[in-house]
This record gives sequence, C-alpha cells and structure tokens, in this order.
Amino acid sequence: MTTMFIKPSAIILFLISISFLSCSSQSNNTNIHGSMSAVANDFLAVLSAEQKAAAKFSFDEQEKYNWHYIPKSRKGISLGELDDTQKRAAFNLLRTALSAAGYNKAIAVMKLEAVLKEAEGRLSDDNYRDSGKYYFSIFGNPATDSIWGWRLEGHHVSFNFSTKDNKLVSGTPGFIGANPAIVLAGPEKGKQVLKDETELGLTLLHSLNTKQMETAIISDKAPGDIITAASRKAMISDPKGILYSELTGVQQKDFLQLLSIYIHRYTTLFAMDMMHEIEEAGLNNLRFAWAGSMQSGPGNPTYYRIQGPTIIIEYDNTQNNANHVHTVVRDLKNDFGGDELLEHYKQGHHN
Repeated sequence: MTTMFIKPSAIILFLISISFLSCSSQSNNTNIHGSMSAVANDFLAVLSAEQKAAAKFSFDEQEKYNWHYIPKSRKGISLGELDDTQKRAAFNLLRTALSAAGYNKAIAVMKLEAVLKEAEGRLSDDNYRDSGKYYFSIFGNPATDSIWGWRLEGHHVSFNFSTKDNKLVSGTPGFIGANPAIVLAGPEKGKQVLKDETELGLTLLHSLNTKQMETAIISDKAPGDIITAASRKAMISDPKGILYSELTGVQQKDFLQLLSIYIHRYTTLFAMDMMHEIEEAGLNNLRFAWAGSMQSGPGNPTYYRIQGPTIIIEYDNTQNNANHVHTVVRDLKNDFGGDELLEHYKQGHHN
C-alpha cells in the first residue's frame, strides 16, 4: 500500500515550531514567562475587538462548565482564527500553566488531527479533523479581577484553569486523549503520545501478586470510556481497587510514579500544591483499580483509575480496537475553581 503524503497545514507547521521551542527551553514556569495575568493580558491585547468579544466571558458564566473532549462546536477564539503573533501569545499563556511535558503532550495531540484526517479518509474535509479547532476562552478580567480563569479546549485536549491573586488554584478538569494511541502507519508510525501513562499503569498492575490482583482488578471488561465523562461534578461512588496501604514499598513507589505523571502535567508549584492536598487527605486512602485486558496495544481494551478523597484520575483505551486513549484528572474539590472560589468572585463583584 502506498502511503499518501499530506502537505502540512499552516497550523501544523506552527505547532511543530512551538513544540521545538518548548523542547529547547529549560523551563516554562511563570518565572520565565511572567505572571499568568500579565501573559493573559498580552494575549488579549493582540486580539481585535471582534476576537476579544468572542474570547471573553464572565467568571460566573455557565459557559465555563460547558466542557468536552470530542469534536464539536465550541465558543471562544480558535487557533484557526489567529495569526502567528496571536498564536504565540496564546501558547505563551498555556506555558504558564503546564509543565514542559504537559505542554508538549497537548501540542502532540493537536498534531494527531492530521494523522486522523488521513487515516479516516477526510483529506477533502476541512471541517472535522482540524488542528485549528482548539479554542481559548478567558473567564473574568485578568487585568482587574483577583479571581479569573481561562480554558483551552478542542478534540482530546481540555484544560480549565482558575486563579486567585495571580496564583493558579485549579487546573481541572484536565483531559488529554490520543487517537491513534499508537500511530500504525505513515511518517509518524510508532508515535505514542501517552506512552508513559500506558506503560506505568501496566508496570504497577504486573507488580501485584495474585491476592493483590483479586482486589485491584474490578472487572475483566473495560468500560467504553472514562466513567466521569464530561460531567460537571466528577463522582464515582463506591470506590474500588487496591489501597495504597496494601502495596509493598516498591509497589508504592510505582504507584506514586504513575500518579506523578498526571500531576506533573502542570507547573511544578501547582503540582506540589495538588500533591500536598492528596497527602493531607492520606496516601493510604488512595486506590488503584484496573479493568479489561492485562496486556497493552491494539486489540487489548484496558482501563485503570486512581481515586482518593481529593482526586480521580482515569485512563481508558477501548475505542478503535483499543488504540484510542482517554485520560483525565479531576479535582473533587477544585474542579473549575471550586464552589468556594466562585462564591468569593460573586461577593467581590457584588460589593
């Protein structure tokens, strides 16, 4: 079979260039790129009046909770509507919230749209698989409000950030998916964006003895998607799986390494804050649950989750012959900034 070569779109070429720049940088924390509010203001400053009107919402607007990870119509301003200067300003904002690893995964997922476009035979369809259809939205006014937030969202990427007094207090729901999970053909053959999430989950599973597996494996069939889906409030009642306290010392290290992969999608300081909350709630209250095949790769549907008093992390690889991964991080207290932050915002604006 002859593989068709697709001329990269302007968006793809731009994504490649900014991914390279990120890899070349030693860090992408706010210490280098400035405060999040300043970078958000820089982004808004380069937008036209019409673009700014499309991108801005109030912090308490219901649109903030209208999140998803499938191809769909979205509000906000899309990459496809931005020139190169505006795109750089938008991605500078993303760098203030994500680690280099998290940032590069998000960019890599956007570039997979070109792979899907060819694999699905949509070469003449510019409306479905499009790396330009990732949308930035600002909630509140970063120039004047002590509480505000923003979102980046498109197919398989959704990050929802909230800040208070120029400190990031929430970065969830935080979703990254990959389709294909492993690119099977073409110039990108073998690429696996979420390789660490896949392999470390299996490492932990296969380290368990027979008795431990009886507790950890909750079903021999993986669910068809992440269980929390695109819910407003994440909830999985009746937590199941093996407790952290039931693991050996070596297994606990594997558990924490897997947890760290997800937490450290974010900047170091924010990841430390999240980890502190998890530790305060008790590591021994964390559970690891597995469902589906005990092998990886296409044709082996798998699912796992980490659940505790403050967090739910899910990994699901079942669709497209188990070559299509969904992963999500949900903060059970602070998703979308949390109710307490919203109340502070409302009181401040009322006063």
